[in-house]
Amino acid sequence: MRALVTGAGGFVGVHLVRHLEAHGDDVIQLERTVDGIDIADAEAITDAVVAAKPEAVYHLAGASDVGGSWAAPRETFVANAVGTLNVLEASREAGADRVLAVTSADVYGRVTEAELPLDEDQPLRPVSPYAASKVAADALAQQAWLGHNLPVVRVRAFNHLGPGQSDHFVAPSIAARIARNERDGGDEVPIGNMTPLRDVTDVRDVVRAYRLLMTSGEPGAVYNVCSGAAVSVEQIAEALLGMAARPMRLVSDPALQRPVDIPVLVGDNGALRRTTGWRPTIELEQTLADVLTDWRARLGC
Repeated sequence: MRALVTGAGGFVGVHLVRHLEAHGDDVIQLERTVDGIDIADAEAITDAVVAAKPEAVYHLAGASDVGGSWAAPRETFVANAVGTLNVLEASREAGADRVLAVTSADVYGRVTEAELPLDEDQPLRPVSPYAASKVAADALAQQAWLGHNLPVVRVRAFNHLGPGQSDHFVAPSIAARIARNERDGGDEVPIGNMTPLRDVTDVRDVVRAYRLLMTSGEPGAVYNVCSGAAVSVEQIAEALLGMAARPMRLVSDPALQRPVDIPVLVGDNGALRRTTGWRPTIELEQTLADVLTDWRARLGC
């Protein structure tokens, strides 16, 4: 399959490209830091996608920092909503056979215990500017199918972790602080809100799901990509501390608190499993160990 990946140099993009190439796909990579094409530049995106002549388009590019979106709501919306519209229009003009549009479980927003686990029929209640931008992207992908018959498969990805992830996210930020302490002799690990419960999947399992949905997903449908199990930020932090080379302790840091934190997000992956046979294979302990090893290597530990 000739596949084009937007955001190919990002955390998930790197793992997806590696996975696609391992399965013999011919991969074209679009990455702003390499080719200079901005996802918000409709003409440049169209030219690049049409020239590539892809059979499949995996759209991953956009703004991914939930916390940072509070300070940059317009930039976040342009990257995620306008950027998605540009890729969808370009894919239509290029005659792509399939498009995978990746949004986020943050679209579900604040939910009650009675609503868990969340399936794809759950109402969308975005809390952050990031989440609102992803709701718009989700709607644009649905409209592309309903209005233009562009065969788009929508994905709502829950939290995913793995080596290569930025320390703007909770687990890698904790791992980075532990690695710095091992290198520099500190013993404090600053942390924000430890109570949120999240559904966490290894990024290497996530990209497997993406390729399976590209080949087997129903156009127009939406799928949660998630483990179906909840883990707290505190449990993740304690597990990483248990892997540290010497004793350390968590220290609450108000500066790391988000303006609003969704208490719990746990998904139902039944539609994904029924459609593709997918299931997560990498245990959280292994994922966290790989994240810590990655940060030790980055920091020269």
